[in-house]
Amino acid sequence: MLQRSRTLPSRIHHGAVEERHDIRHYLQVEVQPKVTESEAINPQSSYSKCFDDDGRLKRTGNFWTSASHIITAVIGSGVLSLAWAIAQLGWVAGPSVLLLFALVNLYTSNLLAMCYRSGDPVTGQRNYTYMDAIKANLGGRKVMLCGLVQYFNLFGVAIGYTIASSVSMMAIKRSNCYHKSGGKDPCHMSSNGYMITFGIIEVIFSQIPDFNQVWWLSIVAAIMSFTYSSVGLGLGIGKVVGNGGFKGSLLGISIGTVTHAGTVTPTQKMWRSMQALGAIAFAYSYSLVLIEIQDTIRSPPAEHKTMKKATVFSIALTTVFYLFCGCFGYAAFGDLAPGNLLTGFGFYKPYWLLDIANVAIVVHLVGAFQVYCQPLFAFVEKWSAQRWPKRDFVTAEYDIPIPFYGVYQLNLFRLVWRTIFVMITTLISMLLPFFNDVVGILGAFGFWPLTVYFPVEMYIAQQKIGKWSSRWVGLKMLSISCLLVTIAAAVGSVAGVVLDLKTYKPFKTSY
Repeated sequence: MLQRSRTLPSRIHHGAVEERHDIRHYLQVEVQPKVTESEAINPQSSYSKCFDDDGRLKRTGNFWTSASHIITAVIGSGVLSLAWAIAQLGWVAGPSVLLLFALVNLYTSNLLAMCYRSGDPVTGQRNYTYMDAIKANLGGRKVMLCGLVQYFNLFGVAIGYTIASSVSMMAIKRSNCYHKSGGKDPCHMSSNGYMITFGIIEVIFSQIPDFNQVWWLSIVAAIMSFTYSSVGLGLGIGKVVGNGGFKGSLLGISIGTVTHAGTVTPTQKMWRSMQALGAIAFAYSYSLVLIEIQDTIRSPPAEHKTMKKATVFSIALTTVFYLFCGCFGYAAFGDLAPGNLLTGFGFYKPYWLLDIANVAIVVHLVGAFQVYCQPLFAFVEKWSAQRWPKRDFVTAEYDIPIPFYGVYQLNLFRLVWRTIFVMITTLISMLLPFFNDVVGILGAFGFWPLTVYFPVEMYIAQQKIGKWSSRWVGLKMLSISCLLVTIAAAVGSVAGVVLDLKTYKPFKTSY
C-alpha cells in the first residue's frame, strides 16, 4: 500500500508540462486562462488532448450520459407517490399541475444550463458546482444561502431514498410471505433492518471518488427506473381492466373517505392537496445537481447546447411516464390510491412481477443516492482540503491493488466522513420513516429556491435584463408564483408529519 500526494493532473503551460503538487490546488475553482472561441472549439492548439481548457482532465460526458444522469435523478422514488398526489387533486387539477411542473422545470433548467460558464457561453470561465455559479453571477450572501438550501436538500434526499428503498425491500418479503400463506398472514415487519442493509450498501458505493466515475451506475439506475415504472403502469392498467373502468373523481379524494390515517375531514382535504404539490415538486427535483452533471460534458459543441437537449429529452420522457403511472394508479385505486404505488397494491399476483419491480427500485435508489450525494461529498472534501492542506489524514491517498479492478486510491478522510454521513442518514430514516411526508417536505423545501429563484436571478444578472422590462416582470412573476406553491406544499407536508407523529413510536414502526 503506497502513499501518494493527492494532486490534480499535470497541466500544459506554454507548451511544457507543469506538475502541480501543491495541495492548495485540490478541488479549488482555478483562475482559468482566457481563450478564444476557436481555441475552445479546438483546444489542442493550446492544450494536450488529455486536458480541457481549464487544465483539468478532458471531460467525456455526452448527450446520453447526461440524459441518464438526469433520468436517474428525476425518476426516483417520487414517481411512486404520484398516484397518491393525483388522488388528492383529482382528474382535472392532478394532470394539469404535473404538466405545469414539467414546463417550469424545463424552462428554468435551460436558464440554469446557461450559467455553467460565466460571461461567454462558449469561452467563459467554468462553474464546477451550483454554488460556483451563484458566486460568479450573484455573489454575496446568496452563495451561503444557496449552499445551505442545496446541501440540506441533498441530505434530505438521502433520507428519503433510504426510506423508499426499505419499503421496497419489505414489499419483496411481504409479497412472498403473502403468497406462501395464501393471504392468511398479514406479514407485518419492521423497516429498521432493511434501512441498515441499504446503508451498508451505500457505505460501499460512497467510496467512489467523484461524479465522473458514477456514470455507469447512473445508466444502470436509469434502466431500473423504466423497469419499475413500466411494471407499476402495467399493474395499474391491469387493475383498471379488472375493475371494469376508471375510479376517481374530478375533484380528488372525497371528504369522509376512511384511510389508514383516519377519516378525511375538510381541513385534512386541504392539507393533503397542499402536500400533493410537494410530492409532485419532489418528483421533478434535479436542478440541485444540474451544474455538476453539466460539468461532465465534453465540448464542442458548447456544454449548454448538449445539456439543453438532454434536459428536453429527459423531462419529456419522464413526464410521459409520470402521467401514465400517476393517472393509471389513480384510475386503479381511486381515493384509496397508495402512497407508494407498488407496495400498496391490494393484490400480490403476479407476486414475482412485483418482486422484480421492487428489486429495480432498490437498485435504482442505490444509484440515485450517489448522483445526489456526490456534490455534497465533494463540497465537504474540498473545504477540508483547503482547511487542513498538510494533514495526511485529509489529503493523502494510498494505492491499494484490487483483483479484477486495478488500483484503488484510498483516502482515509473520505472513508471516514462518507461512512459517518450514511450512518446519520440511516439513523434519521429509522426515526422518521414517513415516505409521503418526507417526500412532500423535500419537494417543497427545494423547489422554489433551487429550481426557480436562483436560476431566474442568475439568468437576469448574466443577461443584464433591465429592471421592470417585460422579460424581467415575467421572470419575477414566475418566481413569486412558484414561491406561493412552495409555501403551500410545505405547510401541507408539515401538517402530514404532525398527523403521523400522533400514532408513531420511534424504531417500532411496522408495515
